[in-house]
Amino acid sequence: MTVVSERRLALLGGGFSTDDDGLLDDWVLGQVPVRRPKVCFVPTASGDAPAYIEQFFEAYRSRSCEPSVLQLFRRELDDDELRTFLLSQDVVYVGGGNTANMLAVWRAHGVDQLLREAFDRGTLLCGISAGANCWAEGSHTDSFGPLTHLSDGLSLLSGSVCPHYDSEPGRRASYQAAVASRALPAGWAVEDGVGALFTNGHLTDCVTLTPEALLYRVEPDTDSGVSEQALPCRLLARTHQVNQRA
Repeated sequence: MTVVSERRLALLGGGFSTDDDGLLDDWVLGQVPVRRPKVCFVPTASGDAPAYIEQFFEAYRSRSCEPSVLQLFRRELDDDELRTFLLSQDVVYVGGGNTANMLAVWRAHGVDQLLREAFDRGTLLCGISAGANCWAEGSHTDSFGPLTHLSDGLSLLSGSVCPHYDSEPGRRASYQAAVASRALPAGWAVEDGVGALFTNGHLTDCVTLTPEALLYRVEPDTDSGVSEQALPCRLLARTHQVNQRA
């Protein structure tokens, strides 16, 4: 196995499925030192929803990359072909939906292990909502209906993740309660519009579409129960983006 020195993943609070400006998608592509990176969309959490897949292709066909999709509900690749396909990607972009269901399907098909191998080889792993939750040890989710904690994930990022920290009622309080009670380990709360890049487990870049959207570090605190630290983010602007469009 070829192992690289940098293992990178990104937690996204936006992208092609939620934003019209495409800045976070350009930021993701700008992390890859390849002229036309191979970008694979994995929509497992949505049940491989056709409209979601088409939305991805509409956004990425216009960019300087080679977009593709991995569907598991109508899988066509055998095990060897699946491994070759995933390990050839420069970026794996995981979509939103049901985190718990997605992890179960991945394990049934061995995708969890292939993603670990791709990560070790230098593939940039990223995603929004469930696609951000999956990389950590645990996450805050509505996979079971009401908001709750999920002590499950690929553990490629230490700690826990909470998406939609500012946009969904109850998220902030429920995640903080889970961290305070140690139901979830300390972790990262991502507001909509934020992109956070981790290299070898350390936060190395944080960007935002608006000054109001932030990334937070949430940790248990013996005095107050939980502490929340807002982290500085670079404001994305078109004039600062790498031109990734064809």
